[in-house]
Amino acid sequence: QVQLVESGGGLVQAGGSLRLSCAASGRTFSSYRMGWFRQAPGKEREFVGSITWNEGRTYYGSSVKGRFTISRENAKNTVYLQMNSLKPEDTAVYYCAARNISAVECAYWGQGTQVTVSS
Repeated sequence: QVQLVESGGGLVQAGGSLRLSCAASGRTFSSYRMGWFRQAPGKEREFVGSITWNEGRTYYGSSVKGRFTISRENAKNTVYLQMNSLKPEDTAVYYCAARNISAVECAYWGQGTQVTVSS
């Protein structure tokens, strides 16, 4: 059974930092791109960024580029989202997802973790 489990969310003041983790299990993800998405109340889901397991190639959404960094630790099957210079508009539920590099849609999703940034 494939599982993606996010952790590390919480409450932080504007300008602060948080690191989210996504622990993946249940299959080999070497052919997958791992992504982070977020969804704020009343808003559509937004792409935050992604990374390929094999090459570590990263992509970021325009709203977080330069502030957020995605990395992975293959030995632990874990992907991280380091969030710096947080803003109140970063408040959302953050989701980890996995997409096969040849697929269009993400096949697996985590349950989400809440990030709240106070002003």
